[in-house]
Amino acid sequence: MRMPRGGRLFLATCLGSLFVLVLYYQSITNAEPGVKTDSRPGKSRRSPLQTLYKGDQQLELLAAQRSLHGRRELLEQACLSHTRKRQVLSPEDLKHLIVDDKHSLIYCYVPKVACTNWKRVLMVLTSDGRYTDPLAIPANEAHVAGNLRTLSEFSVPEINQRLRRYLKFIFVREPFERLVSAYRNKFTRSYNTAFHKRYGTKIIRRHRPDPEPEALEKGNDVSFHEFVQYLVDPRTQREEPFNEHWERVHSLCHPCLIHYDVVGKYETLEPDTQAVLRLAGVEGTLQFPTSGKSTRTDGNMAARFFKHISPFYQKKLFNLYRMDFLLFNYSTPEYLRTR
Repeated sequence: MRMPRGGRLFLATCLGSLFVLVLYYQSITNAEPGVKTDSRPGKSRRSPLQTLYKGDQQLELLAAQRSLHGRRELLEQACLSHTRKRQVLSPEDLKHLIVDDKHSLIYCYVPKVACTNWKRVLMVLTSDGRYTDPLAIPANEAHVAGNLRTLSEFSVPEINQRLRRYLKFIFVREPFERLVSAYRNKFTRSYNTAFHKRYGTKIIRRHRPDPEPEALEKGNDVSFHEFVQYLVDPRTQREEPFNEHWERVHSLCHPCLIHYDVVGKYETLEPDTQAVLRLAGVEGTLQFPTSGKSTRTDGNMAARFFKHISPFYQKKLFNLYRMDFLLFNYSTPEYLRTR
């Protein structure tokens, strides 16, 4: 059965340490005007969620939202087509959902999809003046635990309230471009010694015949082929969950259980970020940082990395990330040789 427009998902009951996810139907268009969504005394304004579903926005915002609305519809249809089982979420499953109570926002961050810059923006929005310029915040500081609150930190009633009332948004990226970006960042940069030690040594030990002692010690020369072997090896996920940098988006953010109001894409990052900032009522008060990288991972670069991956492993890897391709309407890459 199709979920009515305006339907919301929220966490209703606590059974032991598990939260059961159920459907909550709420008509945003019937929400009372002037609901207080700011903690400051006497402050009353329309929430981002009301702004999204009310029909009196500026034409420029409406044009941007038509594309976002189409993505929401496609995501809902894909969820209905490709998911069947009722799932249960634990508090651990909500740790990627960052909460901004001041502006009624919930953002599920996905590594390698501009999440550092979104965290910087949210640190400015939630800081009470401590931060004013996102670009002035060092990247490592943006990832410090405790700088931003996650939904997992709240009680069940508080979680329910926020999922009903707040604008929930996510940014996604072509799955294999994101994967290649993660590999390049974590395994080809000399400064990422923690990743080399934590994952590189394990990958080399398991997937490289007759490795040199130095490689086993440092783990700093993992090839992309070895990385792919590690990902598709059934032992990998039996031993521990994927690292967030290569975990599938549907496993990080649960888009078929949590109804995201805005699905932004890395491929259209600038207009999509502006649309979210407009909905939050902060456009013009801060600038979303732009990437100055000259070697950004795109489809052509991903194709070069996959050129030396056999059709056998390409198919296994595609099956592993298949749900992200389906849910977020990404086509199978033309460079794949899966037959």
